[in-house]
Amino acid sequence: MSSEQTVNLLVLASYYKGVPFLEEAHRQGANVYFLTREKMKDENWPDDAITERFLMPKLSQFPDILHAVSYLTRDRQIDRIVPMDDYDVLIAAALREHLRLPGMGDSATRIFRDKLAMRVKARELGLPVPDFIHVLNHQQLHQFSQTVPAPWVLKPRTEAGAMGIKKVHNADELWQRVNQLGDEQSGFLLEQFVPGDIFHVDSITHNGKVVFTSVQKYGRPPMNVAHDGGVFISYTLSRQDDDYQPLVDFNEEVILGLGMHNGVTHTEFIKAHADGKLYFLETAARVGGASIDQLVEAASGLNLWGEWARLEIALAQGKPYELPTIRQDYAGILVCLAKQEYPDMSAYSAPEVVWKLDKKQHAGLIVASNDADRVHQLINEYSQRFAHDFLAVAPPLDKPPE
Repeated sequence: MSSEQTVNLLVLASYYKGVPFLEEAHRQGANVYFLTREKMKDENWPDDAITERFLMPKLSQFPDILHAVSYLTRDRQIDRIVPMDDYDVLIAAALREHLRLPGMGDSATRIFRDKLAMRVKARELGLPVPDFIHVLNHQQLHQFSQTVPAPWVLKPRTEAGAMGIKKVHNADELWQRVNQLGDEQSGFLLEQFVPGDIFHVDSITHNGKVVFTSVQKYGRPPMNVAHDGGVFISYTLSRQDDDYQPLVDFNEEVILGLGMHNGVTHTEFIKAHADGKLYFLETAARVGGASIDQLVEAASGLNLWGEWARLEIALAQGKPYELPTIRQDYAGILVCLAKQEYPDMSAYSAPEVVWKLDKKQHAGLIVASNDADRVHQLINEYSQRFAHDFLAVAPPLDKPPE
């Protein structure tokens, strides 16, 4: 494509996210053809940034989605297809394959979406991962349960985040859960539970090179927060921390080894308490959820959604992509379910508070500073106050809301 031509993006969004992507794509002069679910039509989408909006009951229904998008292309040229949500990643890949458009196809995308596929590939590359097995052959599963000490974690292969994950404490419980899955068993994997500290590394890759990396540490493992309740915490890791450079290097090994050439990624690692080693947990070809984009922006000045839009447009136009100037500050985020419908966070007024979450039944904020110790101090203080002032607990979801 000539750099003078207008880029036409088809953006898929099964859930309300990616607004900064839409806005930046519009600022860059792209046409944004936006496809979402009918149930999402009344969300606060940026109408001024959307060229045309299309609705379907579901984006995951095949072959309906192939027919619908193919129909749209009869009088609209599409240059690139971009998914906003985890659940749209494989759909976007299938559409690229069907329409023969650039970007990752089915097989390449599955490695960044299927929790079993990414572990198999990582193990083939010689990267350290917790021991795991596909829930498929019962004899092999029995052998795994006899040789790998419990507890284990039963994980759906294609759910997002901690959705549907179950901790399993013994063989009897394992077989009870496996039998309950019935014909869905092959859609799961069983993994050794490794206690440790969890990190997430959020990156941008361009032409097979990781050009931006932001390293964060969770206050508590997200699975624990999702299942047991509590305050979700993440904060920028100090560049002087002993784990910082090993995580940067490990992240690059994972992303490039798994085949990412252009795009954004959110990748999680664990540092095991038992042996102090770093292990790869999982990755995703998308911007991290839970307002992690806001956290990264508060520390670096870079909005991952906006940069993803700039990257996609540069690729479509055959232009070089260049990062903006990056800050080297620190930030931390706290989010929790709230017992109040609209919690009053006015008492959280330190000058370092740079963002507050505006969401029903939730409390959340971000603090930022050029001093990592000040961020830690505020996160520790505010997390205790959040637990007292706001915290509510709800049972975890096995499936995303319809």
